[in-house]
Amino acid sequence: MPGYRTRQLVVRLGGHDFRIRALSDLRQFADPHGFAERLGISSAQWSLFGQVWPSGRVLAEAMCSFEVAGKRILEIGCGLGLSSLVLQRRKADITASDQHPLAESFLAHNARLNNLPKLAYRDLHWAVPDVELGRFDLMIGSDILYERDHIELLAILLKRHALASAEVVFTDPGRGNSAPFTRALAEQGYSVTEVRSRFNESDTPPFRGHLLSYRR
Repeated sequence: MPGYRTRQLVVRLGGHDFRIRALSDLRQFADPHGFAERLGISSAQWSLFGQVWPSGRVLAEAMCSFEVAGKRILEIGCGLGLSSLVLQRRKADITASDQHPLAESFLAHNARLNNLPKLAYRDLHWAVPDVELGRFDLMIGSDILYERDHIELLAILLKRHALASAEVVFTDPGRGNSAPFTRALAEQGYSVTEVRSRFNESDTPPFRGHLLSYRR
């Protein structure tokens, strides 16, 4: 037994059903060797990677029709990898990345559940330069601006791995950090298009969620 419980969900995206193995709830926790603790992932944060979040669904739905031909794509903080699975199904050049010790195994399992080839995966620590990762045309992420200090970390990460002409697509459920992040990317030459998004059924206009598309 792995020390945690899982469940299988069916998530419909772009007219297709994706089978997803997720943690059964937010109470799950198993870190017998202390890998997550050494990465700074607390017991309260441990289960967050293993859930299907509204912002993840919004990003994955956007990736169902986003122009990806000829683009090298990186998903940052992929969690269960909804968007990466959508892009893999579309035969895009996608690399998924996360810091959680179980993200890679859950992603590989979910690819098998959907009869998809194994995805390229990178254990990516935002504050540690990865000189072998290279640069990308498109970088995506969902709800990864949930802490104030992530703004600078992500801005530096994007600067490190974005091509001169690049796109960034993030979803944010209205945590209040998207405006300073937009200013940080403006300093790198990006312009932004923002679409308010319904992140759950109780949302009413003006929606609190944001689908942020940056381009330079």
